[in-house]
Amino acid sequence: MHLWPFWKFLRWQDLLDISIVSYLFYRLLLLIRGTRAVQMVAGLAVIVVMYFVAEHLQLLTLHWLLGTFMSSIFLVVVIIFQEDIRRALMHMGRSPFVKVQTEYSQVIEEVVKAVATMAEKKIGALIVFERETGLNEFVESGTPLEARVSRDLLLSIFHPFSPLHDGAVIIRENKVVAAGVILPLSTNPMVGRGLGTRHRAAIGITEVTDAVSVVVSEETGAVSLAVGGKITREISPATLRRMLSELLGFHSVEPWWRRKIFK
Repeated sequence: MHLWPFWKFLRWQDLLDISIVSYLFYRLLLLIRGTRAVQMVAGLAVIVVMYFVAEHLQLLTLHWLLGTFMSSIFLVVVIIFQEDIRRALMHMGRSPFVKVQTEYSQVIEEVVKAVATMAEKKIGALIVFERETGLNEFVESGTPLEARVSRDLLLSIFHPFSPLHDGAVIIRENKVVAAGVILPLSTNPMVGRGLGTRHRAAIGITEVTDAVSVVVSEETGAVSLAVGGKITREISPATLRRMLSELLGFHSVEPWWRRKIFK
């Protein structure tokens, strides 16, 4: 009964407005989750709280200093989060329903070819695909590349004599953004004890982010894929291609009868 006056004056435009703002905040949280931006947001929140506390307690000097800082808060946010804002605008400009199939298929195909070669030669490798959650926090631990994904590039990175072969490669969109990246190891006690450090890192990054990781065993040459903290082991190149296509949002455009016959 007490809420009736409130709902009486609530328009459908207000509901739409609230829904849009909530969705934007949700997408923003997904974008910065797992990055240093979370710590920066927490720091800015502390400053805002201190500003109101100083005003309430009549701490004039502190209140004036924080007020001066907050008067240019918009410019500060743009400078601090310029990389995250750039990526957010790129995500907003990209259609949520249609993806460039040729670009995704080419990246997947190059990765599958490289993985098949490394599996045959028993070359250890760890390849991570960034999805919605930013991986800048981990990219900074490696060597920046910003190179287009190719079979030859991946083979050269994971060559046993390469200085970057022990770390992971992170792929963002259609580029290798960093190599030699250090990833967190899985802390799940249910993970098989027979898995080595490379496999635990492959699982670990998918436990704290929504990334997809592909790992090649140096001992057996077996190919595995990890997502959501779970790993699928000993998969074929064809299965790897299909799983990556589904997880990265690219769906095969083959006729249904062809997929049925050659399944």
